[in-house]
Amino acid sequence: MSDEITKYVKGTIHDVVVKPMSKFIDERGWLAELFRSDETPAEIMPVMSYISMTQPGVARGPHEHLEQTDYFCFLGPSNFKVYLWDHREGSPSRGVKQVLYAGMDAPRIVIVPPGVVHAYKNVGMENGIVFNAPNRLYAGDGKKSPVDEIRHEDIAGSPFVLE
Repeated sequence: MSDEITKYVKGTIHDVVVKPMSKFIDERGWLAELFRSDETPAEIMPVMSYISMTQPGVARGPHEHLEQTDYFCFLGPSNFKVYLWDHREGSPSRGVKQVLYAGMDAPRIVIVPPGVVHAYKNVGMENGIVFNAPNRLYAGDGKKSPVDEIRHEDIAGSPFVLE
């Protein structure tokens, strides 16, 4: 990057989509739609999906992708603090940091475009589940390509710090 940012300001990041996830409840339990092709633009349509469990107090990230859009679904059973930093050249919100809560108490879909550094931390008391449906295959077709990920969590002096 030609113009490194050392301090990010609070705000809303351009192109990041955050939307509530509705739970449809009946006598059997609940159901939540994670994504629909009629509501998802073609350029971010998922090509794979995975589910992860994060233990209480544990964070994943911060990292970013050069080409991949992440399509996270935070549904519980715990709660997460989600951190986003706009690191994109030419973005109208470059230099903005956005923090939000998602999970059991506020089920949300969070769509993170390439170049937005992101992390999340389980701030609840139990294991938390996160679903992700990115628009790129991990390590490419047949897992034969470099992984599209820049990891910032171990870089000394990184401006991408979780509180």
